[in-house]
Amino acid sequence: MTLPETSLADDVLAGRHLPVLLLDAREPYRPTHAGYTVFRTPGQSPSSKFLIEPRGAVTIEYAIWYDWDIGHLYDLEHVWVHLDGAGEVVAVEASAHGRREPMALPGGGLPVHGHRPVLFAEPGKHAHWADGAVMAAEAGEKLKALCGPLAGVEAVHRGNPFAQGGAYRATPLADRLARLKMQNDSFVPSFSFSASSEDGEGMQPLPWPELATRIPARVEALIAELPERVRHIKAVFLDCGDTLVDEGTEIKRPGTEVVLSAELLPGARDTILALRAAGYPLVLVADGPRETFENVLGQHGLWGAFDAHVISGDVGELKPSARMFDAAFRSAGLDGVSRSDVVMVGNNLSRDIKGANDFGLTSVFFSWSDRRSRRSADASETPDYVIAAIGDLPSLLERIEQTMRFHFPTP
Repeated sequence: MTLPETSLADDVLAGRHLPVLLLDAREPYRPTHAGYTVFRTPGQSPSSKFLIEPRGAVTIEYAIWYDWDIGHLYDLEHVWVHLDGAGEVVAVEASAHGRREPMALPGGGLPVHGHRPVLFAEPGKHAHWADGAVMAAEAGEKLKALCGPLAGVEAVHRGNPFAQGGAYRATPLADRLARLKMQNDSFVPSFSFSASSEDGEGMQPLPWPELATRIPARVEALIAELPERVRHIKAVFLDCGDTLVDEGTEIKRPGTEVVLSAELLPGARDTILALRAAGYPLVLVADGPRETFENVLGQHGLWGAFDAHVISGDVGELKPSARMFDAAFRSAGLDGVSRSDVVMVGNNLSRDIKGANDFGLTSVFFSWSDRRSRRSADASETPDYVIAAIGDLPSLLERIEQTMRFHFPTP
């Protein structure tokens, strides 16, 4: 007596009906694994929010893993294949932006070749369609925006059970670098689906519990690789007087150069907090007695916002001395870092900008004050960038990073 095909072992069934996913010719990300769960009775999906009710004898759920979506690091999509008692496909469903949608061809037939569903994955986003032409017509313009200007918008994905359960964590730096990588991977979809999940090593089926144990470690590995593989700003060096603090409001200890108090420039606090939130290491590189900066920045709760403090009173020389910038590199643990990947921001062309340029840093001149010259004496004082308000710094740093050359291999 021949046993019905639906009585086959789960691994055999999962391999026999593994979906084929057709991918855009310009797709930067490929699915690597499909974690399967076989349902012979109704039950809760272990990998999604859906209750699974077999429409025939068996339903195979495939949780399809991509390392990246064009909007975020982490992507888990789903396909459900419903089989009758003879092992024939009677229905196919698939995920589409948080929904479970029936997959049917325009004429009403099933998108199946032999025993395997054949579906189209959205460029960059990987939601499923039964027909590529319908996808292009109905979602093409939106997908062009998602794969282009909106690339990287969500950084490291947190809206999933792994992240919410603490199985992996992302720092502000990881978010920034993930976003940079996806912006670098941005593309214009061709809607020519000449690539597929069958290419190369193909999409490997394995039981969902096994894939579930791999995902957190995989995300953590991807995060750990980012600092070495994505070129980015390694640190931001900041002057203090007339860069963060209004020198016109300084109150000094009588008979000394020690400043007891001063007011922040408009936007300075928000800028420092924004840079911290974006994961930039901050180093104070300032001329004067240490006590001045402890007093003034401490007064506003910003002394501790810096990862290191390099003060001329400690070093024994003023900017533009290379000793100041060398001390800043050592204090911030930047040995071996390309100097052009570090940004110096200051209001003094002859000290901040000349010193930064001579040391090989990327220089940003804050030109708001007329207490010092706004005209470069020579090429050594010419800044790479100029801002008129300190609040413009975070967006400038984003633009600088976007112009850097990235080094992340295509998956």
